[in-house]
Amino acid sequence: MTHPILVATDLIDEALKTVADTNPAFMATADKAAALRELATLESRLAELRMRILADADDLAAESGARDAAGWLADSTRTRLEDARADLRLAVALDRRWQTLGAALREGRVNTAQASVIVHALDELPDEVPTVVLERAEGVLIEHAGRFAPKQLARIGRHILTVIAPDLVDEAEGRRLAALEAEGRRRTRLTLRRLGDGTTRVSGLIPDASATRLATYLEAYANPRRDVVDADPTIDPVPCLPYPRHLGDAFCQLIGALDPKRLPVHGGDATTVVVTIPFEKLMADLGAGDLLGSGTVPSDPHTDARAGESITAAQARRLACNANIIPAVLGGDSEVLDLGRARRLFSAAQRRALLIRDRTCRAEGCDIPGTWSEAHHWVTWQSGGDTGLDNGVLLCSHHHHRAHDPTYEAERMGNGDVRFNRRT
Repeated sequence: MTHPILVATDLIDEALKTVADTNPAFMATADKAAALRELATLESRLAELRMRILADADDLAAESGARDAAGWLADSTRTRLEDARADLRLAVALDRRWQTLGAALREGRVNTAQASVIVHALDELPDEVPTVVLERAEGVLIEHAGRFAPKQLARIGRHILTVIAPDLVDEAEGRRLAALEAEGRRRTRLTLRRLGDGTTRVSGLIPDASATRLATYLEAYANPRRDVVDADPTIDPVPCLPYPRHLGDAFCQLIGALDPKRLPVHGGDATTVVVTIPFEKLMADLGAGDLLGSGTVPSDPHTDARAGESITAAQARRLACNANIIPAVLGGDSEVLDLGRARRLFSAAQRRALLIRDRTCRAEGCDIPGTWSEAHHWVTWQSGGDTGLDNGVLLCSHHHHRAHDPTYEAERMGNGDVRFNRRT
């Protein structure tokens, strides 16, 4: 008797053969959209079935002498071993621990990229988080997968405890970030090597916060624009340090000595670093603050949205003492942000507030950094719209042009995103 899974694969194969020679060029626009969405869902469901089998394929490895099922799969299907290993890790996680997520992938409610991000976010939660909270986090992230791409979902995953268990966040996140900051200082290095061709190779490791700060200042010269950031590392009191470590620390101090007022205009304002943190957390030295910007420095795909963009409250307190850092302390005193009809262009303070609120271009599906974006009036100033935050939104240059293109209609969604549709 043929196994039901093999029967299903035969049916899928036959169905695909019926459209093998069909030209999609003659499909209606709406049909193309529907087909692409449905095929993406089917791909996720097929991937879940493949990984479900892979998680239970140790016998294949044993029979062939392969190291594991991923090794057998890569050799048998002539695919990359790295990809097969990643699939096996995800398959085991879904089979052994996150069955609800596996079911969502099987139903096509999440795709494999989203599932990988969710598993990473859940696995990164502290060990002391209760099982009931983990289950709730899993459910919330699956729900968000219906609206957010992997990059945005990773950002939500990093702060999922804030949503579902805020009482656990401050202590756990504070400990995690303090450990990361200490490890960043410990591993700081910088080396210079002359190559003999008139150039010198500079390589090293510096803390995430200082790397983000360096990227912010350098990109002010580059033409795009960008990120935000953080503080000087504490000098290691141990006197005998390797020379690269001394150079690394000196490099971080050099970054701290730069005067942003002498850098080019960046993001519609003087090159500025913004730290946001609730006032009570700043005073109590608990929890974490956010570094506002976009993150030029590449990072792991699971964490690229916010890698290196959070700091401890203690570090935020140090930054607040530095005139080069603007502390946007939530709940504290703030600058005047709503200038109404007094001026046509958004002020520097308003642009900072838009950056704090929007983070990126708010066009649906766009992740261009807010520092690369432009402030757009929902109701144009010429038509009587005021220059206030409620009437403003950050859009990248491409989508800002779309907003003023009469052939497109811009719709403001409930979550603040902007959806563009071609007018019929």
